[in-house]
Order: sequence, then structure tokens, then C-alpha cells
Amino acid sequence: MKVAALQMVSVPQRDDNLAQARALLEQAAAQGVELAVLPEYFSAMGARDTDKLALREQPGAGVVQSFLAQAARELGLWIVGGTLPMACQDPGRVRNTVLVYAPDGQCVARYDKIHLFRFDHGREHFDEGATIEPGAAPVQFRLPSRSGRTWCVGLSVCYDLRFPELYRRHAQAGADLLLVPSAFTYTTGQAHWELLLRARAVENQAYVLAPAQGGEHATGRRTWGHSMLVDPWGGVLAVQPQGAGVVAGALDADRLRQVRQQLPALEHRVL
Repeated sequence: MKVAALQMVSVPQRDDNLAQARALLEQAAAQGVELAVLPEYFSAMGARDTDKLALREQPGAGVVQSFLAQAARELGLWIVGGTLPMACQDPGRVRNTVLVYAPDGQCVARYDKIHLFRFDHGREHFDEGATIEPGAAPVQFRLPSRSGRTWCVGLSVCYDLRFPELYRRHAQAGADLLLVPSAFTYTTGQAHWELLLRARAVENQAYVLAPAQGGEHATGRRTWGHSMLVDPWGGVLAVQPQGAGVVAGALDADRLRQVRQQLPALEHRVL
């Protein structure tokens, strides 16, 4: 199955981002991709953390949800929109939500980011917990590919990547592919992004597809990019350092089976 991570450099204006996302989705569809995954905050990256509150949507209704459903239906794609601000009971916060759309335009899965990023080294300061309410449960979905194989896909977002227990839960549920839509800062991405992605692939013997924000944003923020596809042996199959683009590659069921048979590490787990 051919998959793609869509790298963006999102701006505060939602409509501009949706236009860019549509163009990238069309490029992916033209390349024969079946599953296309957008990065965290693809629909808007504001100048302030509170900017996302004005763009919150109710479940099942909203500009971004309509966009994703329509694109999936018109392009015949599985689309993972990671992420958009979803309303919650706290009026001062939102959920950072991933939604999965099947090619018929139906929303088939939702995951709310569990781990919230906080980082302060003097020059940069982030605290997602101030405006985001955390989710509580891991989520997987099943994707029947055109070849007839059904893939089990585990969902996560950005800072989740630093918590291997989440991905172990996905592995225990039978995940073949782990998705990590992200907006890593340039500082943390340069240090840890590839290292962590490859580790999650190796320890869970699964493909990892990680679309990211990548570049200099209109607000002055700088994100690391390097969207990539990693195979279950830890090899990087495709990557784009910076700028908007489509990072495409193929998932090989035989390769996945070979890795798991030759080194059945998941079966050897004790703790």
C-alpha cells in the first residue's frame, strides 16, 4: 500500500492552509497513494496559543471537518487530518484532535492527543496544557487496502512520540503502521525527531509515518520538518527536510512479516 506524509508550513489563516492541504492531497492521489496524513495544526498555526480557541469545531460539524470529508470523497483517499481544535466542556481549552476519513467521506476514527508539550529553555516557551485538554485513550483503526490486506493503524500526535508505552499499546493491539502527525520545534526536532521515530519503529516492529510542519512560519516560529516514512527495521525510506511537499512510500506486508519472523521481539516481551 502506498502512503504519504504531507509536510506543510501552516500560517494563521485557515483558508490558506486548507488550499495548500488540498493541493498536496491532490498530488498524493495522483501518485497512487491510498493513505495521506496531514501534520499537526495543519489547518492553522496562530501567533498565540489562544488563537486556536476561535477556530474550535463541534464534533461532526465545521469547516475543517467538511473539508476533510469532501477531499476524501472526491479524491478517493483515506485521509488523516492531524490535527484540528475540537470543542470540549472547558470554554478556555480545546482538544487537539486527529480525525480519520475513509474514501467515502465518512469519519471512522478520532484520537485526542494525550501528552501535552511543555518546554522552556529561555528563548522558547511552550505550554499546551494552558489551552488544550488532554485525551485519555489510545485509538487504532482498520484500513482495508486495495490489495485486499487490512492494515491496523495506531494514532498519535507529536509529543506522544516521547512516551513509548503508548506505542506498545498499539503494538499489543496489532498495529502495523504508527502515525505521528507533528509540529516539532526546530530545537527539539534537531536533537530527537529521527532518533525517536526510528526507535518507535524498531521496538514495535511497525512502519512509522510522520508528517510534520517544516519551515519558517509567518508568525516567526520555526519547525523542524523532516517528515518521513520509517520501515520496521528502522530504515528511513523517504524524507523531506523542509518546505511543503509529499513524502510518499510503500508499505510492504512481506517485509513486515519477515522482520517479525526473523526477530520475534514482540513475542519475547516479559514486562
